[in-house]
Amino acid sequence: METRQERGPDDNPEELTELVCQETDLKDGEMKAVDVGEAKVLIVRAHGQYTAIGSRCSHYGAPLIKGVLLGDRVRCPFHGACFNVRTGDIEDYPGLDSLPCYKVTVKNGHVYVTINKKTMTQTKRVKEMCSVATDIKHTIVLIGGGPASLVCAETLRQNDYKGRIIMITKDLLPPFDKPKLSKAMNVESSNILLRSHDFFHEFGIELWTQKEVISVNTADKVVKLSDGSLQRYDQLLISTGCRARPLNCPGWDLEGVKLLQTYEDAKEIHTLSLGQKAVVVGTSFIGMEAASYLSDKAASVSVVGTSAYPYERSLGPEIGQMTLKMMEEQSVKFYMKSGVSEIRGHNGKVKEVVLKDGRVLEADVVILGIGVIPNSDFLQDSGVEIDSKKAVIVNKLMMTNVPGVFSAGDVTSFPLSIRGDQMVSIGHWQMSHSQGRVAALNMLNKQTEIKSVPFFWTVLLGKSIRYTGYNEGYTEIIFKGTVEERKFLAFYIKESVVVAAASLMFDPAVSRLAEMMATGQRITKTQALADDLSWLQM
Repeated sequence: METRQERGPDDNPEELTELVCQETDLKDGEMKAVDVGEAKVLIVRAHGQYTAIGSRCSHYGAPLIKGVLLGDRVRCPFHGACFNVRTGDIEDYPGLDSLPCYKVTVKNGHVYVTINKKTMTQTKRVKEMCSVATDIKHTIVLIGGGPASLVCAETLRQNDYKGRIIMITKDLLPPFDKPKLSKAMNVESSNILLRSHDFFHEFGIELWTQKEVISVNTADKVVKLSDGSLQRYDQLLISTGCRARPLNCPGWDLEGVKLLQTYEDAKEIHTLSLGQKAVVVGTSFIGMEAASYLSDKAASVSVVGTSAYPYERSLGPEIGQMTLKMMEEQSVKFYMKSGVSEIRGHNGKVKEVVLKDGRVLEADVVILGIGVIPNSDFLQDSGVEIDSKKAVIVNKLMMTNVPGVFSAGDVTSFPLSIRGDQMVSIGHWQMSHSQGRVAALNMLNKQTEIKSVPFFWTVLLGKSIRYTGYNEGYTEIIFKGTVEERKFLAFYIKESVVVAAASLMFDPAVSRLAEMMATGQRITKTQALADDLSWLQM
């Protein structure tokens, strides 16, 4: 039997490596990582056929051999990106790039992988994209410079859209890896750019930085910028994300009180905190990651939270208590079941944080991580429907109520397929990517619904907690492993069904569960309670 992949390098012998064989010892649904020359290759057997793709996730380089293979796609064990094993194309996010795909031949019981010498060390690839054609008088404006806008722009070009694309962002930088800001505040900007300036130029994507849209006239299809200029559009994407919620108390505007929103904010917090007394207000993901990062850099780190434990509302008290102990071991002090009543300063600079219970914390810098507000104020009088929490309402196609106007990313409220199309707002990096892609396809009349399963991760002191699903309204948590030993899998139960899961040191369980949810499988409480987890196929 001989099978050949649909995609592969030119067959010119001078450009190919020697053929490298592996015995055909894989069963259906199995993978094997091998070296072919200098290339790291993942050989996959699915539906009786062998394929070969790059073995490292294009997001952060995680080994896909440790991930989950279900059907024709493999899901990254770390952050949930998905790749088609026949084409190498990225099918779910995070990350932007697809994987290299190699020619496979099966002869006489052996698998032969052939790789072009010119691309031997290539670990990822950009999908083929067109550029702008000046004779096409059609303009798509993307408001916002995050992953939703970027993936939307790239998807348009990948699908032969040759009209004008304008991306407008308040940021100084091109789209960048924002989740890193709270995990590595001192990172160089060049190391977090998602695409280079040259990339935007090559594919005819106009990038307008340090510009802000202040209003939208949907009747005339025009956006107005803060400098007074107007820009016409034929189709519009609203992907303005959210802004950090400020603290409403006396002293909130003192020097040294910081919100973490931009690259410049992260660098400044890092500099201000070195050897100084830092107070972090908020015990969810941004606040805890900031405290973790500063734990070995500031002279002291104090964390103020309103609940009994960090993450109590999102991950539950057991995981919250574990993270509190982890941080306390690094001399981080917690002040829980409290809040801030006042921030005091001297000569305009912060000096103390006064808690609602009367305690006073010395502070040289205060970092706020107390939630976010959707950036939708500029849509007032636009006719675009906004919900009570200021999120832009969209349907499954990422369309707003106004024809030609789409929205994607953290600013949206959208129907979540795994929860029966319940309207939700989910500020996940991965989900923003997916929504940007769906919006682009529907702009091109390629009807596509948003069906991505939420996937999230947070990093504390070098340990990653992974999460998938949507656990709002859960009534019970079933644990496998031991939270106290910091190795566990948590199932969130609602009406006898697993609606979400979180894990630490339990890979690739969360990725497996995400893929099961993505394929519509119903995971029951009975399965979660079973001592035998073979159904997870880990």
